Amino acid sequence: MNIFFACHRYPYPPNRGGKIRPFNMIRHLSEKHEVTVATVAHSRDEVEAGAELRKHCARVLYDVIPSPVRWGRAAAALPTPWPSSVQYFRSGKLLKEVAELAKQKKFDRVIVHCAFAAQYAEGVESPFRMMDFGDLDSGKWLDYAHERNFPISAAYWYEAKRLRSYELQLARKFSVCTFTAPGELDEFRGLAPQVSSDLIPNGVDAGFFRLRRSRTERPPVIAFLGRMDYFPNVKGAIWFATEVFPLIQKRRGDAVFRIIGSNPIGSITGLAGNPGVKVTGSVPDVREFLDDVAVSVVPLTLARGTQNKMLECMAMGVPVVASPQAAKGVKATVERDYLAASSPEEFAVAVLKVIEDPEVESRLAANGREQVTAAHNWANSMQKLDKLLSLGTEELLASGSGR
Repeated sequence: MNIFFACHRYPYPPNRGGKIRPFNMIRHLSEKHEVTVATVAHSRDEVEAGAELRKHCARVLYDVIPSPVRWGRAAAALPTPWPSSVQYFRSGKLLKEVAELAKQKKFDRVIVHCAFAAQYAEGVESPFRMMDFGDLDSGKWLDYAHERNFPISAAYWYEAKRLRSYELQLARKFSVCTFTAPGELDEFRGLAPQVSSDLIPNGVDAGFFRLRRSRTERPPVIAFLGRMDYFPNVKGAIWFATEVFPLIQKRRGDAVFRIIGSNPIGSITGLAGNPGVKVTGSVPDVREFLDDVAVSVVPLTLARGTQNKMLECMAMGVPVVASPQAAKGVKATVERDYLAASSPEEFAVAVLKVIEDPEVESRLAANGREQVTAAHNWANSMQKLDKLLSLGTEELLASGSGR
């Protein structure tokens, strides 16, 4: 089949900390199908980081849109009904290239990852169209509205309302809508019960994220993994560095807090001035920076869907301490597969428990890897993708998706 795939961020491999879901989907689909990708990047560096993508595609249509241009377009949309977050990812150049291609080529299937990229598939005709929301971004903006002070909170609320309307209108234009986690799927079905919908869980490649080497090095390293210009990650890393890590240092002055992730904003790079805090920025391979880690922390208060950072660390046998919000999209059992914590004191106690008790560390490492490689297996998720794409619209309705 000829497949048109649109996504809102330039996909690059998991070793670079990229958007693992669209990259793995594209890589899988390319094994049997011809895939055309339309996407946007912030910089040429992102395009280079995604050089491997081109190996799996018949063609990649893209545009580089610098952040100042994006924010200008988002601001210009404020007095309009059009969501600013959709305009943020809008490229006239890419829209034109897609339109020209759609006149020349017919596609058997259209897949869109994330609502922000749906604008690039509007003029692409296909008998079967799949909208992979992943998470409901309008719900994320509502979460942000509750977390921020006025007037920023009002701006997020306004954007959430516009985007929610856009998402629901969009959903009706697709044969099926898919999500990463049961909570996201249930929320959508409550909003649009008449639209066919299904679950394609996020997965982890247990061969790629292989077991870390035995940890014999000291000092103990505590890691936070994630893109460091993303608000929930920024908020979580700063909170841990300033509220939790000092409590740990009182007992383990040799501990290191390593923040691993691309595009660190100023408030993150500034943390490197704190004793024991290291900020890596973008790295060539995240696995190399997890090999010597004693414990990974996921202290997010804002979290939707499935946290890939948690799956990847668990697959490498790195024990995880996570907030209940971050862990809710992961099929794992607290205390057996990972530890949960909420307050600074709870996080400090849990981290120290892993650092200072080899039995706890080895148990969580073994159980965590076994659980996520079984429950979050990319091969199973890709089988679900294949099944959905093999169905026509009538068969999809008959299969019970969304019912």
